[in-house]
Amino acid sequence: MNTVLNRALDARRISPSPARLLTTGYAPRCDTVAGAVGSTPVLWVDRPLNPAGRGFWAKLEGHNPGGMKDRAALHMIERARERGDLPPGGMIIESTSGTLGLGLALAGITYGHPVTLVTDPGLEPIMHRLLSAYGARIDVVSNPHPTGDWQQARLQRVGELLAEHPGSFSPDQYHNPDNMAGYAPLALELVAQLGRVDVLVCSVGTGGHSAGVSRVLREFFPQLRLVGVDTVGSTIFGQPARSRLMRGLGSSIYPRNIDYPAFDEVHWVAPGEAVRAARLLASAQYASGGWSVGAVALVAGWLARTEEPDARIAAVFPDGPQRYFDTVFNDDYCHRHGLLTANLPTEPDEIAHPSEREVTRWTRCRRVLDPTIELEDR
Repeated sequence: MNTVLNRALDARRISPSPARLLTTGYAPRCDTVAGAVGSTPVLWVDRPLNPAGRGFWAKLEGHNPGGMKDRAALHMIERARERGDLPPGGMIIESTSGTLGLGLALAGITYGHPVTLVTDPGLEPIMHRLLSAYGARIDVVSNPHPTGDWQQARLQRVGELLAEHPGSFSPDQYHNPDNMAGYAPLALELVAQLGRVDVLVCSVGTGGHSAGVSRVLREFFPQLRLVGVDTVGSTIFGQPARSRLMRGLGSSIYPRNIDYPAFDEVHWVAPGEAVRAARLLASAQYASGGWSVGAVALVAGWLARTEEPDARIAAVFPDGPQRYFDTVFNDDYCHRHGLLTANLPTEPDEIAHPSEREVTRWTRCRRVLDPTIELEDR
């Protein structure tokens, strides 16, 4: 455990452990905004999803300057600079649906690198404006890839830009192990804050934080159960790839950062279900967020009702609600996409195998397989 602790602290240049901040009662004094990343609070959440006393602990990563992915962005850029992969003044070029872009803009300002972010027409207007305000150049692809959808189209554009700009670097969040390593401090904060974690609930997109947090937590708590939350239409856990409304979780490619053996079960959540849960949280708890937060809260709330009463459940909320005023919290948008027509379900459907059928609503599967291995075996 000491090896993990020292490695994580060295990676983020922090000392001593997050526990010191909890005992002093004061936030650290920062010389740069990068110093404000981390030491986010946990919040007890029972109502409105559950009766009082049956809840979970939400790790509020929206308290970082840009969100949870500030952690990974800073770490990936730090490591690239140390290895010489990113020379002084070299351009950072990456594909993003939004949150990592905020973290890379922060890293670019911190270390003096220009940043170009490749995105698609689904990027929310507020995110486009924020990223531009933070000095990032935005490159929008115009057409989806025929099989890999917008995600693959963005990645192809990243490759073109890397060839056009010698000395540039792509963090490659989907496959870069530094992405996972950047979340070790988050795990250590949970250890200090909660003392014990029995179940960890994470949204899954690149696979970075679910792998990075669970690996460190299991060095403290070997019996930890990891529950992944995906979106319908995502191919990550063996469902067919479809056009997806939700951003920030799910994928139409297979990121190598996903640690399939680490998962004990996976839940797929539909957009309307995530919206309903996020809005309920906002009205009852004030602390809320967007697609990923709504989906994670829905699943974590159900686990709090069905696990043993003393099970300590931690759920990672990747960001806050502000960027979603045009989507999740916009009535016109939600009505246009039919997201407010159904009541929030109280429990998931269940399938025995990921390929049993295509899911369109909240569904649980306790058999987690790596679809890339399954495809190779066919």
